[in-house]
Amino acid sequence: QVQLVESGGGLVQAGGSLRLSCAASGRFFAINTMNWYRQGPGKQRELVAGINSSGTTRYADSVKGRFTISRDNTKNTVSLQMNSLKPEDTDVYFCNAQILPYGSSWYDYWGQGTQVTVSS
Repeated sequence: QVQLVESGGGLVQAGGSLRLSCAASGRFFAINTMNWYRQGPGKQRELVAGINSSGTTRYADSVKGRFTISRDNTKNTVSLQMNSLKPEDTDVYFCNAQILPYGSSWYDYWGQGTQVTVSS
């Protein structure tokens, strides 16, 4: 069974930094794009950053220049380095990946979410 497990959330003061990590486990052939989304109460889930298997990245305008997404294809992990954090970055952050499991077709997997809280 394929799973995404996140770590690294927490409480930080404005201007501080946090690093989120997500590891894919289970039996699968390949991972395509890996993304970080975030969602607050009553808000739609929004894409924060994404990275494809070739390393091409994309970012939401609100985080450009502050957040950096990276992946390690040998460890099946994706990370999000968040610097210069602002109170409006407070949300639950979700890892997402398109994965090809053994004996199946490409599927969108989600992590359980990790809380990031930025105090002013």
